[in-house]
Amino acid sequence: MTSTTERFAEGISATTLLRFATAGSVDDGKSTLVGRLLHDSKSVLTDQLEAVEHASRSRGQEAPDLALLTDGLRAEREQGITIDVAYRYFATPRRRFILADTPGHVQYTRNMVTGASTADLAVVLVDARNGVVEQTRRHAAVAALLRVPHVVLAVNKMDLVAYAEPVFAAIAEEFTAYAASLGVPDVTAIPISALTGDNVVEPSAHMDWYGGPTVLEHLETVPVSHDLTACPARFPVQYVIRPQSVEHPDYRGYAGQIASGVLRVGDAVTVLPSGRTSSIEAIDALGRSVDIAWAPQSVTVRLADDIDISRGDLIAPSADAPGVTQDVEATVCHVADQPLTVGRRVLLRHTTRTVKAIVKDIPSRLTLDDLSQHPAPGRLAANDIGRVTLRTAEPLALDAYADSRRTGSFLLIDPADGTTLTAGMAGEAFAAGSAPADSGSDTTSDTDTDTDSDGWDF
Repeated sequence: MTSTTERFAEGISATTLLRFATAGSVDDGKSTLVGRLLHDSKSVLTDQLEAVEHASRSRGQEAPDLALLTDGLRAEREQGITIDVAYRYFATPRRRFILADTPGHVQYTRNMVTGASTADLAVVLVDARNGVVEQTRRHAAVAALLRVPHVVLAVNKMDLVAYAEPVFAAIAEEFTAYAASLGVPDVTAIPISALTGDNVVEPSAHMDWYGGPTVLEHLETVPVSHDLTACPARFPVQYVIRPQSVEHPDYRGYAGQIASGVLRVGDAVTVLPSGRTSSIEAIDALGRSVDIAWAPQSVTVRLADDIDISRGDLIAPSADAPGVTQDVEATVCHVADQPLTVGRRVLLRHTTRTVKAIVKDIPSRLTLDDLSQHPAPGRLAANDIGRVTLRTAEPLALDAYADSRRTGSFLLIDPADGTTLTAGMAGEAFAAGSAPADSGSDTTSDTDTDTDSDGWDF
């Protein structure tokens, strides 16, 4: 029989999924690159390709417009631009992929935030004729803000600049220097032509001066960290299971998805925000007991002690539990059309926990083209990125986003209709620059204020 340790090792080695997002300015060729990538990697079904060929002919085009493989909305096809995030799933013999093709227009910056929020890699396209433009810098800044670990600079339309190496070298140098100032840890520059397929899946015959990988080769080989033991375990409770049946009269389990790290039977744990301690008595997964479980598995945890636990509580190792706080400082991207203002009453959703909160201050708004801070804007409009200070009605066990993208992120929600207002990242905005701001994960909870559930006065 396969041991638990062997199953754990097999689970890690079998994790070959890469999530990546594409971004770039309008008409830089994002959708064409995605279409070329899908087409040349044989990831397009015959009927899909026939539909694209028919649509292209009806528009007077001789060759199939591969951008139509991802621009699925009628408005996108009519305008020739990407509006919404298009997700595509494909695989090669070496790796599986989830691709998010995000819009390039500044009006849809919030859509790029959505697509890149879970990405392991971002492909930023640049038109070789135009070089690095404002929107290129904006997308690089968003990738840095979201802590995307790998960035690919795809210098597109090299066929329109006669495949000139100096053009590519100048763009790569400018972008790499800018990305380094943001703290982006890894940048790979690749000269391509999405229209003709140069260096997308197959190496280009026109750029013998380039000796690096193609886009697909890099996507297949880029290291993606899945060291599950590197992050502290975080288990947000989603549901309390108490069947109270004759067969299981005393069963009490806490079900949910492990957000990070590894849980083992016998681990000493702390339940937050109450601070009560216990140990893991058993772990149930797929109807059977296991000794160990890891992110992102969905399991049921049973504790040795009878503790009052409900949905929204967080189970974490006692030796490495996050602090709890009611004062949250974070960098946010406002995604709603209605502005976010000081004094706004919202709901804050963090993992499985939802609490009332008030926007106490908006200290600054970020200007992404030059990374300058606009002090005390008083409000954030749609697509704005800025700093906010929040006061919550109940304590939160919040990690810094730099430490955990899963448990360091949250949403602000309109309590009236449930609309998502803002995506938040606890802690500092970028890895580079000045000393980080308070991450919102204090070691003590501020409990000396009264909570007025009707007046929202925290």
